[in-house]
Amino acid sequence: MPLQSKILGFFLLIAAFSACNSDDESTDQPGVVAFDDTPYELNHYDLPPPQLPGDNQLTQQSVKLGRMLFYEPMLSNDGSQTCASCHMQSTAFSDTNRFSIGVEGLPGNRQAMGVFNMAWNTNEFFWDGRAHLLRHQALLPIQDPLEMNETLSNVVQKLSDSQMYRDQFIRAFGDDQVSPNRISLALEQFMLTIVSGRSKYDQYLAGTAELTESELRGLELFMTEYNPFFPELSGADCQHCHGGPNFENDQYMNNGLDEDADFTDLGREGVTKNPADRAKFKVTSLRNVELTPPYMHDGRFATLEEVVDHYNEGIKTSTTVDPALLATQNSGLMLTDQDKTDLVNFLKTLTDHEMTTDSEFSDPF
Repeated sequence: MPLQSKILGFFLLIAAFSACNSDDESTDQPGVVAFDDTPYELNHYDLPPPQLPGDNQLTQQSVKLGRMLFYEPMLSNDGSQTCASCHMQSTAFSDTNRFSIGVEGLPGNRQAMGVFNMAWNTNEFFWDGRAHLLRHQALLPIQDPLEMNETLSNVVQKLSDSQMYRDQFIRAFGDDQVSPNRISLALEQFMLTIVSGRSKYDQYLAGTAELTESELRGLELFMTEYNPFFPELSGADCQHCHGGPNFENDQYMNNGLDEDADFTDLGREGVTKNPADRAKFKVTSLRNVELTPPYMHDGRFATLEEVVDHYNEGIKTSTTVDPALLATQNSGLMLTDQDKTDLVNFLKTLTDHEMTTDSEFSDPF
Protein backbone atom coordinates (compact mmCIF):
# COMPACT_ATOMS: atom_id res chain seq x y z
CA MET A 1 0.00 0.00 0.00
CA PRO A 2 1.42 3.45 -0.93
CA LEU A 3 2.62 5.56 1.99
CA GLN A 4 0.06 8.31 1.28
CA SER A 5 -2.81 5.80 1.44
CA LYS A 6 -1.51 4.45 4.73
CA ILE A 7 -1.32 7.95 6.18
CA LEU A 8 -4.84 8.78 4.94
CA GLY A 9 -6.18 5.55 6.41
CA PHE A 10 -4.55 6.29 9.73
CA PHE A 11 -6.19 9.71 10.00
CA LEU A 12 -9.56 8.32 8.96
CA LEU A 13 -9.26 5.70 11.71
CA ILE A 14 -8.42 8.41 14.27
CA ALA A 15 -11.39 10.49 13.12
CA ALA A 16 -13.76 7.53 13.40
CA PHE A 17 -12.45 6.69 16.86
CA SER A 18 -12.91 10.30 17.99
CA ALA A 19 -16.45 10.39 16.65
CA CYS A 20 -17.39 7.23 18.51
CA ASN A 21 -15.99 8.54 21.78
CA SER A 22 -17.28 12.10 21.56
CA ASP A 23 -19.76 13.33 24.17
CA ASP A 24 -21.78 14.73 21.25
CA GLU A 25 -23.51 11.58 20.06
CA SER A 26 -25.25 13.56 17.28
CA THR A 27 -22.06 12.91 15.27
CA ASP A 28 -22.93 9.19 14.98
CA GLN A 29 -23.03 7.98 11.40
CA PRO A 30 -26.44 7.00 9.94
CA GLY A 31 -27.36 3.44 10.73
CA VAL A 32 -25.30 3.10 13.92
CA VAL A 33 -27.70 4.80 16.37
CA ALA A 34 -29.34 2.12 18.50
CA PHE A 35 -31.75 1.75 21.39
CA ASP A 36 -29.94 1.57 24.73
CA ASP A 37 -31.87 0.65 27.87
CA THR A 38 -28.88 0.61 30.23
CA PRO A 39 -30.36 1.44 33.66
CA TYR A 40 -29.55 4.73 35.33
CA GLU A 41 -28.30 4.12 38.86
CA LEU A 42 -29.90 6.78 41.08
CA ASN A 43 -27.68 7.94 43.93
CA HIS A 44 -29.99 8.85 46.80
CA TYR A 45 -27.14 9.27 49.28
CA ASP A 46 -28.44 8.70 52.81
CA LEU A 47 -32.04 9.51 51.95
CA PRO A 48 -34.47 6.56 51.98
CA PRO A 49 -34.88 4.85 48.60
CA PRO A 50 -37.68 6.60 46.67
CA GLN A 51 -40.60 4.86 44.99
CA LEU A 52 -39.87 5.53 41.34
CA PRO A 53 -42.60 5.16 38.69
CA GLY A 54 -42.83 1.57 37.56
CA ASP A 55 -43.91 2.56 34.05
CA ASN A 56 -40.98 4.91 33.44
CA GLN A 57 -37.81 3.09 34.46
CA LEU A 58 -34.75 5.33 34.60
CA THR A 59 -32.28 4.64 31.80
CA GLN A 60 -29.09 6.50 30.96
CA GLN A 61 -30.29 7.54 27.53
CA SER A 62 -33.78 8.66 28.61
CA VAL A 63 -32.29 10.69 31.47
CA LYS A 64 -29.87 12.23 28.98
CA LEU A 65 -32.74 13.10 26.65
CA GLY A 66 -34.65 14.67 29.53
CA ARG A 67 -31.61 16.72 30.49
CA MET A 68 -31.27 17.93 26.90
CA LEU A 69 -34.94 18.91 26.84
CA PHE A 70 -34.69 20.68 30.21
CA TYR A 71 -32.12 23.01 28.66
CA GLU A 72 -33.69 23.16 25.20
CA PRO A 73 -34.94 26.62 24.03
CA MET A 74 -37.00 25.04 21.23
CA LEU A 75 -39.59 24.19 23.90
CA SER A 76 -40.50 27.90 24.05
CA ASN A 77 -42.43 29.89 21.49
CA ASP A 78 -39.60 32.20 20.41
CA GLY A 79 -36.60 30.04 21.32
CA SER A 80 -35.60 32.37 24.16
CA GLN A 81 -36.40 30.25 27.21
CA THR A 82 -35.81 26.81 28.64
CA CYS A 83 -37.08 24.98 31.70
CA ALA A 84 -33.80 26.00 33.30
CA SER A 85 -34.56 29.68 32.72
CA CYS A 86 -36.94 29.57 35.69
CA HIS A 87 -35.31 26.61 37.46
CA MET A 88 -31.63 27.51 37.66
CA GLN A 89 -29.17 25.01 39.05
CA SER A 90 -27.25 27.70 40.96
CA THR A 91 -30.35 28.50 43.01
CA ALA A 92 -31.46 24.92 43.66
CA PHE A 93 -33.42 24.82 40.40
CA SER A 94 -35.64 27.73 41.44
CA ASP A 95 -36.05 31.36 40.35
CA THR A 96 -35.06 34.19 42.66
CA ASN A 97 -37.43 36.56 40.89
CA ARG A 98 -40.67 36.94 42.79
CA PHE A 99 -42.53 35.91 39.64
CA SER A 100 -40.84 34.43 36.60
CA ILE A 101 -41.15 36.39 33.36
CA GLY A 102 -42.35 34.41 30.35
CA VAL A 103 -41.56 34.74 26.64
CA GLU A 104 -44.22 37.45 26.20
CA GLY A 105 -42.70 39.54 28.99
CA LEU A 106 -45.56 38.73 31.36
CA PRO A 107 -45.09 37.62 34.99
CA GLY A 108 -46.37 34.31 36.30
CA ASN A 109 -48.97 34.01 39.03
CA ARG A 110 -46.85 32.19 41.64
CA GLN A 111 -43.24 31.90 42.70
CA ALA A 112 -41.28 29.21 40.84
CA MET A 113 -40.70 26.15 43.02
CA GLY A 114 -37.35 24.42 43.38
CA VAL A 115 -37.01 21.26 41.28
CA PHE A 116 -35.06 18.77 43.37
CA ASN A 117 -35.91 15.60 45.28
CA MET A 118 -38.97 15.20 43.09
CA ALA A 119 -38.51 11.45 43.50
CA TRP A 120 -39.83 11.83 47.07
CA ASN A 121 -42.83 13.95 46.07
CA THR A 122 -45.97 11.86 46.56
CA ASN A 123 -48.79 14.41 46.60
CA GLU A 124 -49.09 15.99 43.20
CA PHE A 125 -47.09 18.91 41.77
CA PHE A 126 -47.25 22.72 41.69
CA TRP A 127 -48.28 24.87 44.64
CA ASP A 128 -51.89 23.73 44.22
CA GLY A 129 -51.23 20.14 43.14
CA ARG A 130 -52.94 20.47 39.79
CA ALA A 131 -50.53 18.01 38.12
CA HIS A 132 -50.90 14.43 39.33
CA LEU A 133 -47.54 13.11 38.09
CA LEU A 134 -44.22 14.78 37.36
CA ARG A 135 -44.64 13.93 33.69
CA HIS A 136 -47.89 15.91 33.67
CA GLN A 137 -46.21 18.86 35.36
CA ALA A 138 -43.44 18.83 32.75
CA LEU A 139 -45.70 19.77 29.84
CA LEU A 140 -47.80 22.50 31.43
CA PRO A 141 -45.20 25.33 31.49
CA ILE A 142 -44.55 24.77 27.79
CA GLN A 143 -48.19 25.52 27.00
CA ASP A 144 -48.80 28.24 29.61
CA PRO A 145 -49.27 31.67 27.91
CA LEU A 146 -47.47 33.27 30.86
CA GLU A 147 -44.49 30.96 30.54
CA MET A 148 -43.14 29.34 27.35
CA ASN A 149 -46.36 29.91 25.38
CA GLU A 150 -45.84 27.16 22.84
CA THR A 151 -48.01 24.36 21.49
CA LEU A 152 -47.01 20.75 21.91
CA SER A 153 -47.51 20.15 18.19
CA ASN A 154 -44.97 22.87 17.38
CA VAL A 155 -42.49 21.43 19.88
CA VAL A 156 -42.87 17.99 18.34
CA GLN A 157 -42.23 19.42 14.88
CA LYS A 158 -39.16 21.39 15.93
CA LEU A 159 -37.59 18.42 17.70
CA SER A 160 -38.47 16.11 14.80
CA ASP A 161 -36.57 18.41 12.45
CA SER A 162 -33.40 17.91 14.50
CA GLN A 163 -31.19 14.94 13.63
CA MET A 164 -29.61 15.19 17.08
CA TYR A 165 -32.98 14.73 18.79
CA ARG A 166 -34.20 12.03 16.41
CA ASP A 167 -31.06 10.06 17.25
CA GLN A 168 -31.52 10.58 20.97
CA PHE A 169 -35.15 9.48 20.83
CA ILE A 170 -33.92 6.28 19.16
CA ARG A 171 -31.44 5.69 21.98
CA ALA A 172 -34.06 6.41 24.62
CA PHE A 173 -37.20 4.84 23.13
CA GLY A 174 -36.15 2.58 20.25
CA ASP A 175 -37.30 4.74 17.33
CA ASP A 176 -37.17 8.39 16.33
CA GLN A 177 -40.85 9.20 16.89
CA VAL A 178 -41.18 12.43 18.89
CA SER A 179 -44.39 12.78 20.90
CA PRO A 180 -45.65 14.84 23.85
CA ASN A 181 -45.83 11.68 25.95
CA ARG A 182 -42.21 10.77 25.27
CA ILE A 183 -41.11 14.35 25.95
CA SER A 184 -42.90 14.25 29.29
CA LEU A 185 -41.44 10.86 30.23
CA ALA A 186 -37.89 12.00 29.45
CA LEU A 187 -38.29 15.25 31.39
CA GLU A 188 -39.73 13.28 34.30
CA GLN A 189 -36.74 10.97 34.27
CA PHE A 190 -34.19 13.79 34.35
CA MET A 191 -35.97 15.68 37.12
CA LEU A 192 -36.20 12.50 39.19
CA THR A 193 -32.40 12.28 39.14
CA ILE A 194 -31.89 15.74 40.69
CA VAL A 195 -31.19 14.65 44.25
CA SER A 196 -30.24 16.92 47.13
CA GLY A 197 -28.62 14.93 49.93
CA ARG A 198 -25.14 16.39 50.44
CA SER A 199 -25.74 19.37 52.71
CA LYS A 200 -23.72 20.19 55.82
CA TYR A 201 -26.60 18.77 57.85
CA ASP A 202 -26.39 15.47 55.94
CA GLN A 203 -22.66 15.39 56.61
CA TYR A 204 -23.36 16.09 60.29
CA LEU A 205 -25.74 13.12 60.45
CA ALA A 206 -23.09 10.97 58.76
CA GLY A 207 -20.50 12.06 61.29
CA THR A 208 -18.27 13.81 58.76
CA ALA A 209 -19.03 17.42 59.74
CA GLU A 210 -19.75 19.37 62.90
CA LEU A 211 -22.39 22.03 63.45
CA THR A 212 -21.53 25.25 65.22
CA GLU A 213 -23.01 26.06 68.61
CA SER A 214 -25.53 28.38 66.95
CA GLU A 215 -26.50 25.80 64.31
CA LEU A 216 -26.97 23.12 66.96
CA ARG A 217 -29.19 25.41 69.00
CA GLY A 218 -31.15 26.21 65.84
CA LEU A 219 -31.61 22.48 65.24
CA GLU A 220 -32.92 22.09 68.78
CA LEU A 221 -35.37 24.97 68.29
CA PHE A 222 -36.45 23.49 64.97
CA MET A 223 -37.26 20.13 66.54
CA THR A 224 -38.74 21.36 69.86
CA GLU A 225 -42.51 21.84 70.19
CA TYR A 226 -44.18 25.12 71.06
CA ASN A 227 -44.98 25.18 74.80
CA PRO A 228 -46.92 28.25 76.03
CA PHE A 229 -46.93 26.96 79.61
CA PHE A 230 -43.16 26.65 79.92
CA PRO A 231 -41.63 29.35 77.71
CA GLU A 232 -38.11 28.34 78.67
CA LEU A 233 -38.78 24.90 77.16
CA SER A 234 -40.67 26.14 74.12
CA GLY A 235 -39.25 25.78 70.62
CA ALA A 236 -40.02 26.94 67.09
CA ASP A 237 -42.03 23.76 66.39
CA CYS A 238 -40.99 23.54 62.73
CA GLN A 239 -40.76 19.76 62.40
CA HIS A 240 -44.52 19.15 62.38
CA CYS A 241 -44.79 20.67 58.92
CA HIS A 242 -41.19 20.31 57.78
CA GLY A 243 -40.19 16.97 59.18
CA GLY A 244 -38.54 13.83 57.90
CA PRO A 245 -35.49 13.51 55.69
CA ASN A 246 -36.90 15.88 53.05
CA PHE A 247 -38.15 18.48 55.55
CA GLU A 248 -41.78 18.49 54.40
CA ASN A 249 -44.98 16.60 55.19
CA ASP A 250 -46.70 15.86 51.84
CA GLN A 251 -49.62 18.11 52.76
CA TYR A 252 -51.35 21.29 51.62
CA MET A 253 -51.78 23.82 54.41
CA ASN A 254 -52.89 27.37 55.11
CA ASN A 255 -50.01 28.85 57.08
CA GLY A 256 -51.74 32.00 58.24
CA LEU A 257 -50.57 34.48 55.62
CA ASP A 258 -53.92 36.26 55.24
CA GLU A 259 -57.35 36.69 56.74
CA ASP A 260 -60.35 35.44 54.78
CA ALA A 261 -61.16 38.84 53.31
CA ASP A 262 -57.65 39.18 51.94
CA PHE A 263 -57.46 35.87 50.03
CA THR A 264 -56.47 36.58 46.43
CA ASP A 265 -55.41 33.03 45.54
CA LEU A 266 -57.67 30.07 46.32
CA GLY A 267 -54.74 27.64 46.23
CA ARG A 268 -55.67 23.99 46.53
CA GLU A 269 -59.41 24.78 46.43
CA GLY A 270 -59.01 25.76 42.79
CA VAL A 271 -58.17 22.13 42.06
CA THR A 272 -60.33 20.17 44.50
CA LYS A 273 -63.30 22.62 44.53
CA ASN A 274 -63.48 21.95 48.27
CA PRO A 275 -63.88 25.13 50.38
CA ALA A 276 -61.93 23.41 53.16
CA ASP A 277 -58.86 23.69 50.89
CA ARG A 278 -59.15 27.45 50.43
CA ALA A 279 -55.77 29.22 50.53
CA LYS A 280 -53.94 25.96 51.21
CA PHE A 281 -50.65 25.43 49.40
CA LYS A 282 -48.08 22.66 49.17
CA VAL A 283 -45.72 22.43 52.13
CA THR A 284 -42.37 22.64 50.40
CA SER A 285 -39.05 21.11 51.39
CA LEU A 286 -36.75 23.31 53.45
CA ARG A 287 -33.70 21.79 51.85
CA ASN A 288 -31.74 24.52 50.06
CA VAL A 289 -34.10 27.15 51.46
CA GLU A 290 -31.18 29.57 51.75
CA LEU A 291 -30.90 29.56 47.95
CA THR A 292 -34.57 29.88 47.03
CA PRO A 293 -35.82 33.35 48.00
CA PRO A 294 -38.32 34.91 47.85
CA TYR A 295 -40.59 32.76 49.99
CA MET A 296 -44.22 31.56 50.02
CA HIS A 297 -46.40 30.88 46.98
CA ASP A 298 -46.51 34.59 46.18
CA GLY A 299 -42.92 35.40 47.11
CA ARG A 300 -44.01 37.98 49.67
CA PHE A 301 -41.04 37.43 52.00
CA ALA A 302 -37.62 38.38 50.72
CA THR A 303 -35.52 36.83 53.50
CA LEU A 304 -35.50 33.89 55.87
CA GLU A 305 -35.60 36.36 58.72
CA GLU A 306 -38.96 37.64 57.46
CA VAL A 307 -40.25 34.07 57.27
CA VAL A 308 -39.24 33.38 60.85
CA ASP A 309 -40.86 36.64 61.97
CA HIS A 310 -44.10 35.57 60.27
CA TYR A 311 -44.26 32.32 62.22
CA ASN A 312 -43.11 33.98 65.40
CA GLU A 313 -45.60 36.81 65.48
CA GLY A 314 -47.45 37.19 62.17
CA ILE A 315 -50.03 34.38 61.96
CA LYS A 316 -53.39 35.66 60.64
CA THR A 317 -56.77 34.16 61.52
CA SER A 318 -58.87 32.56 58.79
CA THR A 319 -61.33 29.71 58.41
CA THR A 320 -58.77 27.28 56.97
CA VAL A 321 -55.59 28.22 58.82
CA ASP A 322 -53.90 25.23 60.41
CA PRO A 323 -55.05 24.86 64.06
CA ALA A 324 -51.51 24.25 65.30
CA LEU A 325 -50.41 27.59 63.89
CA LEU A 326 -53.49 29.36 65.18
CA ALA A 327 -52.71 28.13 68.68
CA THR A 328 -49.57 30.26 68.68
CA GLN A 329 -51.33 33.46 67.71
CA ASN A 330 -51.82 34.96 71.17
CA SER A 331 -48.28 34.57 72.46
CA GLY A 332 -46.36 33.96 69.27
CA LEU A 333 -43.51 31.45 69.34
CA MET A 334 -41.74 33.60 71.93
CA LEU A 335 -38.46 33.50 70.00
CA THR A 336 -35.73 35.90 71.04
CA ASP A 337 -33.48 37.64 68.54
CA GLN A 338 -30.78 35.06 69.27
CA ASP A 339 -33.31 32.26 68.77
CA LYS A 340 -34.15 33.65 65.35
CA THR A 341 -30.49 33.91 64.41
CA ASP A 342 -29.80 30.37 65.53
CA LEU A 343 -32.81 29.02 63.66
CA VAL A 344 -31.77 30.73 60.41
CA ASN A 345 -28.21 29.48 60.86
CA PHE A 346 -29.52 25.94 61.14
CA LEU A 347 -31.68 26.32 58.04
CA LYS A 348 -28.58 27.31 56.10
CA THR A 349 -26.99 23.96 56.96
CA LEU A 350 -29.60 22.39 54.65
CA THR A 351 -27.93 23.96 51.61
CA ASP A 352 -26.51 21.42 49.18
CA HIS A 353 -23.75 23.33 47.40
CA GLU A 354 -22.59 20.23 45.55
CA MET A 355 -25.96 19.84 43.84
CA THR A 356 -25.74 23.40 42.51
CA THR A 357 -22.50 22.62 40.67
CA ASP A 358 -22.94 18.93 39.85
CA SER A 359 -22.18 18.44 36.16
CA GLU A 360 -24.76 15.62 36.01
CA PHE A 361 -27.48 18.26 36.20
CA SER A 362 -25.88 21.06 34.19
CA ASP A 363 -26.49 22.35 30.68
CA PRO A 364 -25.31 19.59 28.32
CA PHE A 365 -24.89 21.87 25.31
